[in-house]
Amino acid sequence: MKAVILAAGSGTRIGNQIPKCLMTLPSGNTILGNQIDILKNSGIKEIIVVVGFKKNIIMEQYPEVIYKYNPFYHVTNTSKSLMMAMESVSEDDLIWINGDVFLEPEVVKRVLSSKGNVIAVNKSKCGDEEVKYITGESGKIIRISKNISGAEGESVGVNKITASHFGLFSDSLRECGDNDYFEKGIEICIDKGTGFSPVDISDCDCIEVDFMEDFERVKEILK
Repeated sequence: MKAVILAAGSGTRIGNQIPKCLMTLPSGNTILGNQIDILKNSGIKEIIVVVGFKKNIIMEQYPEVIYKYNPFYHVTNTSKSLMMAMESVSEDDLIWINGDVFLEPEVVKRVLSSKGNVIAVNKSKCGDEEVKYITGESGKIIRISKNISGAEGESVGVNKITASHFGLFSDSLRECGDNDYFEKGIEICIDKGTGFSPVDISDCDCIEVDFMEDFERVKEILK
């Protein structure tokens, strides 16, 4: 099992002078540090962090992980950052996480313990700006994007692909446009017959920090 953390973006919506992943939690740890600790404690030894914006600050703070630099971070989205990471490693089961997600260990535990390709979802929320999903009769996800009507919930940015579908997913990311999120690659995989199951983490603490009010919610949780 390998892990990829996507931390290349500049986080313009939150207006930080540092990468969002380095925002400090009340514990003194950072969002990224919390993710790395959870992945290590889950037994994952190979952790690849995709960096771009102010990459040296991140790399100096966490020298124990592997880094992949996306030199086009300012003109590409998460589909290309994840593609670059996957092209740099051998095929294996892979969990990947958006670098601005605060989460508790239970989220990763559920994703890793679930069979097949999975997407962690929150069924109790469905924000207009969030990535949403719907499932078919089989219970598998049939659509996942920001533009979905009648959505069942939202994706939280924690996902897993198995080694048997690693190559197909990497190829699907290659088909994505520069501005596409990695969810577009998931949809391409689904269209090619690859199934993804939702894993419900609605009862867990898991917040994607897009705006300062999101980070304030994280701090309230940790008080």
